[in-house]
Amino acid sequence: MPAEPISVDGLLVVDKPGRPGASNKPPTAGEPSVDRLWTSHDVVARVRRLSGQRRIGHTGTLDPMASGVLVLCLGFATRLVEYYQGEDKRYVAEVALGYATDTFDVEGKVVETMPVPALTVENVESALAAFRGTIWQVPPAYSAIKQEGEALYARARRGEVVSADARQVTFHSIELVDFAPPDRLRLAVHCSAGAYIRSLAYDLGRSLNTAATLAVLRRETVGEFGLADAVTLAQIETAAADGRLATLLRKPGDKLPLPQVQLPAELRRRLAHGQHLPLSHALCPVDCTRGQPLVQVRDEAGNLAGIMRCLQPPTDSSDPASAAVWKAEKWLS
Repeated sequence: MPAEPISVDGLLVVDKPGRPGASNKPPTAGEPSVDRLWTSHDVVARVRRLSGQRRIGHTGTLDPMASGVLVLCLGFATRLVEYYQGEDKRYVAEVALGYATDTFDVEGKVVETMPVPALTVENVESALAAFRGTIWQVPPAYSAIKQEGEALYARARRGEVVSADARQVTFHSIELVDFAPPDRLRLAVHCSAGAYIRSLAYDLGRSLNTAATLAVLRRETVGEFGLADAVTLAQIETAAADGRLATLLRKPGDKLPLPQVQLPAELRRRLAHGQHLPLSHALCPVDCTRGQPLVQVRDEAGNLAGIMRCLQPPTDSSDPASAAVWKAEKWLS
C-alpha cells in the first residue's frame, strides 16, 4: 500500500534501473528481454505516488535501457531544476560491433549488419581520438529533441522520416576500458550535457568500418552527484513504507553548481522583496564584469535562501568598495 502523503521538499538522487547486459548478437524476433525497463517518467511517477508530492522534476532524463544517476527535484526544489541542468556527465558504456539499429541502441530494430574487421587496440584508440574534444554530433532520430513542438521519437515511431541537426558537444575524455575481440568495446566517457552516447557508438562503428550499437549504458555522475549519493527504487519503496522517505532527501541547493555567498538577514529580506541591492566585493566576491552571473545566497545556517543575478557591474572593479547591483532571480525563503 502507498504511504500516506507527506510534505517533502528537496533533492532525491536515484540509481535508476536499466538493462543489466546485452548479447553481442543482434536481437531477434521473440527474443526475451528484461522484465522491466524504466523510463525516467516511470521513476518520477513512482516517487510521486510514494511521496504524495505532486511537484517533481528531473534535471535530465536517462533512456529506458540506461541505468544510473537520475537527479529529481521535489516540492519547492523544482524551482531549481534549471540551475542543475547543463552539467557534465560521466558514463560507462558497452558497444557491440557488427550491427546497427534505428534507435542506435539494443532496444531498436536492426537496420544493418556488417562484418567486423580484425581490430586491434591501436585501431580502436585511433578511431576514438577523432571524437575527443569539441565535435559536431548528430543526435539519434529516436530522441527527445523537439522539432515543430514535437519530440523526434514520437514522429519516428509514426514512421515519419526525421533527422536532427548536428550540434556541438564536448567529450572531455573517452577511455577504452576493455576490448573483447572481435566485437565488444567498453568505454568510460566524460562529456558535456547534450552529448548522446548512442550517437557516439553509431559513429564509432562507422569509423571502424563496421556498424555498431550501444549495448549497455550506466551513468555514474551528473555534475557533482555520483552513484555514492544515489538510492535505489527498492530503498525508496522501503523508506516510504516505513514513513521515512523524507530522510532520503538532500537539501534544496545541495551541490548547486553556482558560486555562493552568505548574506545577513536584512539584505536577504530586501532581496526577497524585489529590491535592487548594491553589494561591495567584500560582501559578494564574485566577478560580474562579464555578463550577468548568478549567485546562490545562503543564510547563517548554510541553507539556500535563493538565487540572485548581477544587473550592473561595479563602476571601478579595482576598488573593493565599489558596488555591483544585484536582484533576486528566484527566491525560496
